Amino acid sequence: QVQLTESGGGSVEAGGSLRLSCELSGYIDSSYCVGWFRQAPGKVRAGVARIYPASDRPYYANSVKGRFTISQDNTKKTLYLQMNSLKPEDTAMYYCVADIARQAGPDCLPRSSSGSWGQGTQVTVSS
Repeated sequence: QVQLTESGGGSVEAGGSLRLSCELSGYIDSSYCVGWFRQAPGKVRAGVARIYPASDRPYYANSVKGRFTISQDNTKKTLYLQMNSLKPEDTAMYYCVADIARQAGPDCLPRSSSGSWGQGTQVTVSS
């Protein structure tokens, strides 16, 4: 099972930027999808962005399109989420996820025994 460790969260003012990182360790191959979810206080977790290494094609939630960019380094062992033009409504705990793509739920929601969640990193955007 892959282990995920996030970093890079923090507090910024509206309009600012942050870059989240997620270190992937353990077994993972091109059959996996990787991505980011977030959970704001009192709300359910929602998919933010995901990527399928087999194609390198990214997908984004409508709320972050044009502002957030998901990417991986050349080794596919680090996942990034570049967040620009941050808004107060982006305030949430952000989680890195991974799972076998054909077994994962929507937005790469981990569902299989090979799926994983990171511990989360807090992002706070003030107005």
